[in-house]
Amino acid sequence: MRDETKMNVNQQPHLASPYGQPQPGYQRYPQPGYQRYPQPGYGSGHMPMGYPDQNTPYNGPGSAYQQGPPQGMRGPPTSGAPPVSDAQSYSPFGIGDIQNGPPPMGAPPQRPPVSQTYNLGAVNLSGPQPPYVQQFGAPPVSMQQMTNQMAGMQVGSTAPSPAGPGYAPPSVSQAPISTAYTHAAPLTFSPSSAAPTHPLPTEGVAQPPPQSYYGALPPAQQPFPNAAPAFSTSGPNQPQAPPPVAQQSFPQTPVSQPPFSTAPSLGPAQSYGGPPPPAQPSFPRQQHPTSQPSVFPGGPPPTSAPSQLPGLMSSQHSPYHSGPPPTTTGFPPQGGAPPRPPVAGMQGPPMALQGPPMAQPNHVPPSQPGMPPGPPNAGMSGPPQQPGMQGYPPQQNGAFGQVGGHQPGYAAPYSGQQNYGPPPAAPASAPPASKRLDPDSIPSPIQVIEDDKANKGSEPFTTGVRGQAPPLVTTNFQVRDQGNASPRYIRCTAYNMPCNSDVAKQSQVPLAAVIKPLATLPPDETPPYLVDHGESGPIRCNRCKAYMCPFMQFIEGGRRFLCGFCSCVTEVPPHFFQHLDHTGKRVDFYDRPELSMGSYEFTATVDYCKNNKFPQPPAYIFLIDVSYNAVKSGLVGIVCQELKTLLDYLPRENPDVESNIRVGFVTYSKVLHFYNVKASLAQPQMMVVSDVADMFVPLLDGLLVNVSESRVVIESLLDQIPEMFADTRETETVFGPVIQAGLEALKAADCAGKLFVFHSSLPIAEAPGKLKNREDKKLVGTDKEKSLFQPQVSFYNTLAKECVTQGCCVDLFLFPNQYVDVATLGVVPTSTGGSIYKYTYFQASTDQERFLNDLRRDVQKQMGFDAVMRVRTSTGIRATDFFGSFYMSNTTDVELAGLDCDKTVTVEFRHDDKLSEETGALMQCAVLYTSCSGQRRLRIHNMAVNCCSQLADLYRNCETDTIISFFAKYAYRSVLSSPTKNVRDSLVNQCAQILACYRKNCANPSSAGQLILPECMKLLPVYLNCVLKSDVLHPGADVSLDDRAYLRQLVSAMDVADSHVFFYPRLLPLQKLDVESTSLPVAVRGSEERLSRGGVYLLENGLNLFLWVGVNAQQELLQNIFGTTSFSQIDPSVTSLPALDNPFSKRLREIIESVRAQRSRFMKLMVVKQEDKLEMIFKHFLVEDKSNSGGASYVDFLCHMHKEIRQLLS
Repeated sequence: MRDETKMNVNQQPHLASPYGQPQPGYQRYPQPGYQRYPQPGYGSGHMPMGYPDQNTPYNGPGSAYQQGPPQGMRGPPTSGAPPVSDAQSYSPFGIGDIQNGPPPMGAPPQRPPVSQTYNLGAVNLSGPQPPYVQQFGAPPVSMQQMTNQMAGMQVGSTAPSPAGPGYAPPSVSQAPISTAYTHAAPLTFSPSSAAPTHPLPTEGVAQPPPQSYYGALPPAQQPFPNAAPAFSTSGPNQPQAPPPVAQQSFPQTPVSQPPFSTAPSLGPAQSYGGPPPPAQPSFPRQQHPTSQPSVFPGGPPPTSAPSQLPGLMSSQHSPYHSGPPPTTTGFPPQGGAPPRPPVAGMQGPPMALQGPPMAQPNHVPPSQPGMPPGPPNAGMSGPPQQPGMQGYPPQQNGAFGQVGGHQPGYAAPYSGQQNYGPPPAAPASAPPASKRLDPDSIPSPIQVIEDDKANKGSEPFTTGVRGQAPPLVTTNFQVRDQGNASPRYIRCTAYNMPCNSDVAKQSQVPLAAVIKPLATLPPDETPPYLVDHGESGPIRCNRCKAYMCPFMQFIEGGRRFLCGFCSCVTEVPPHFFQHLDHTGKRVDFYDRPELSMGSYEFTATVDYCKNNKFPQPPAYIFLIDVSYNAVKSGLVGIVCQELKTLLDYLPRENPDVESNIRVGFVTYSKVLHFYNVKASLAQPQMMVVSDVADMFVPLLDGLLVNVSESRVVIESLLDQIPEMFADTRETETVFGPVIQAGLEALKAADCAGKLFVFHSSLPIAEAPGKLKNREDKKLVGTDKEKSLFQPQVSFYNTLAKECVTQGCCVDLFLFPNQYVDVATLGVVPTSTGGSIYKYTYFQASTDQERFLNDLRRDVQKQMGFDAVMRVRTSTGIRATDFFGSFYMSNTTDVELAGLDCDKTVTVEFRHDDKLSEETGALMQCAVLYTSCSGQRRLRIHNMAVNCCSQLADLYRNCETDTIISFFAKYAYRSVLSSPTKNVRDSLVNQCAQILACYRKNCANPSSAGQLILPECMKLLPVYLNCVLKSDVLHPGADVSLDDRAYLRQLVSAMDVADSHVFFYPRLLPLQKLDVESTSLPVAVRGSEERLSRGGVYLLENGLNLFLWVGVNAQQELLQNIFGTTSFSQIDPSVTSLPALDNPFSKRLREIIESVRAQRSRFMKLMVVKQEDKLEMIFKHFLVEDKSNSGGASYVDFLCHMHKEIRQLLS
């Protein structure tokens, strides 16, 4: 039985690209490849250097999202994904049967079949279809049920039912058939058919009109905005009982489709693309079926709607959706950068619509409140009456079908229609809407996340089994290191690598690892052990220089070892010799971390130090902008006040000993002020350097001092700085000389260190690195757009190289009120392993908490300095490309002036020979670094994955979150050299190739109208769509160039856990919060249809935190949270909730703190009232909906992917 999801999406004509014509479509685009940019820096010879921190704080699971290169660009490695061969047991802690050497392949643990069929009963995405009966079963209760339902689901249109459009009772054992939504227009993604073909989730996704995000909200109540064609229900001929769940397909014979689909199709299905029917130029919105099983009598869909999209997988209402999904008009929402709020033209969240009361979004109400049980739109039978509306039936959760204004870039839904027309007729009387994919019937990220928590969250994850995929990053689990590195340190895109490059090329699955060398571990896990081999240093292979690890096999009685990477035989030094037991394993196997563990550290000898001398302890230098803007905003006073206490919390390895890190202070505007804070002085001394063209440090002694010795002088200085510059009138600043000053100070002290730069404006003063304002929105979307992401001058690239050579890491805190050219200012931080923090329009009252929390964490977190990382692999594959915040002066060494516990380096692998299924593929990441105490160390992480010669094994063992994280990083780097449209097209193309290869080579033969997804990749389309719609790749009109450059740089070094929530934000319902429980409420899907007008929701994406309050929220709920019973009295400007004395308030504040604790940056709370202007921003993060920048909804994008896959297969 295969694990795969099948959805019937029968479509004939192809749709235009989901992103609408006017906008760059999702075409496959060939793109220039991304070359690694040459980085100067110091290469560190051939040694791998490990760079670990011993106890770095654990930041939570790595981000799940990996992004890959868009197709056409130099795509992610196509070396195939790692084979899926069975996991092999390899446990160093096993009893005596395990040998040293690569882990033996034991019987692999049973994995679920590769794919589950998603039977979307073939979705006919085309032609008019006669009405048919649609069956709706009760919402599936369990995942299994859901799977079964899906499997049996027919998404295609079935033949018209004789009986007419009622809902026939579901056939036995068949998952309810999803209703097909007929769209008036074919599912083309061309402008003309703006409306997406599939309805969004029932909760009422708002469709953003082309207006700007912050425009007015859409009319509140257009319940059925477009009177869409009547709902046709699946026809009388319901598919027969579904085949076994694993791969069920519904018989569907779409009329105009190949007979293979299983469900009978209704009229000619026009699949995604044909021109919209004349009568309705765009898709009318369909109404989603309500979640009630009851019959919707309604007349047949209007004939003018030729194409019906049968729901892909509709008809199962998951518990999360309650109402019919509204159809959206565009492509899926953007998942990337924080999404933009939908455009004003969109309708507000479902709640915004008035109309029948809605049920809570996450519950499926028995019937739609406010709606007569009968057909939802019974009254509307023809094409939508109001030109402006595309309607859905009211959503159950209280949102009515929103009107989907047309998105920019898409043609307006109906010709001539503005975004929204007058409200449609009363919902109850609307005729049945056309069928569309039911969002509840397509793969749900929430369901997958919850299933993984249930299946893998209770048992510890032991790393001894080779090729075993770890739990998802969203699951809390404990790790036991038994010979492979913990997934907190390394996550792979595939745990089964193809044996050869042909399989890899065929599958197009990227082969990559996201490595977080100094990741913080939870308190119940042991940090890597530190191994000291004395003056002789770590034991290494003579040929490839790999470090001693569990993959080395001892031979000749233990006198030599065979390298697992290059097969070279090396003598064992006498001091390391140990006898072997009867199984060939060393007697001291369990006593030596380097033989039995996946991650450990070595103390490095003087040979591993620069200039063959041990390093000095590092230094932290604080460089504070004291120009007019910085002083006036209160920034200077806040920084100086905070530093007085923060200096007691500098990083240290032993909490009982004071930190060895020395500190220094510099202030600047157009000139620089250095301060002598030597302990022997009564008062600090200031020295001014006005010759910024040739920067030098005016004092050697007294600039860098020990905090405890000079505390009195330092505190005196920090008290005086705000007063000294209180009346400044200097508005211009310099930036290049500031970094040069810090670099020169570290050079003079002969140590590595970190610069904390607090900067407020574009550096326009005459000095090296001077910049000009080059913000030009007219270049967005053109071939010249890439220049906006590139640095304006080469000065900073050269400066970055010098910083890396010295081990000078730069962290930049920006407080801009206008354009500051983050693309250029960020070059030094991102090349030195530093971080950028951005507080636009900084106001002390509202942003101080976020800034101070970020600063405290940044100063206190575990760091490694002057680091070099090298990744070694076994013969057959090699590391070919690297992504992250670092510098490379050669092709193998990743140089990092600083490496903290949050940073990742993503490595792409390609084949250079064949791999063997017996030995698998091995990789070893070694990081050489200086600890915060000044000790030189090597941190080693080892990983073995299986190899396979069968594609099915590869597809059985991939990790979608890591693949998406890789794709995003690849795409975000590609925008430096290619137009964003090409980057998007290339991503879509590569994803389509991955899924088409699976369909062609691994899935059981079935109708072309079925969309079949591998089980472990069934969320690839929804997550990929989030990346495509992100602000970097598909920005709305209100996204600044600085924000895009900032997000691009931020994502490049994100871990999988952070990138997962960044692209697919977490939406937590709070209205039914269990105050006794210690666990978080189960999230709901990111769509407006899931919001209930009476609910309160918390949405977070790692950078933003919103508390959304429905306009009909109960008074008791408001009283418990805000201390007021009136919705109108809630103050949306508050950034923290009042500490009220009730269990609900206490539990809610605990949840907010726990959510913040999981992220590496502090998230400021924003209260968003439904129908308030801030709601546009909030809606931008509902990534399953269409975005106001023209990004497709999840349903539409799934149809588009299906079209692309069919094109490839044909």
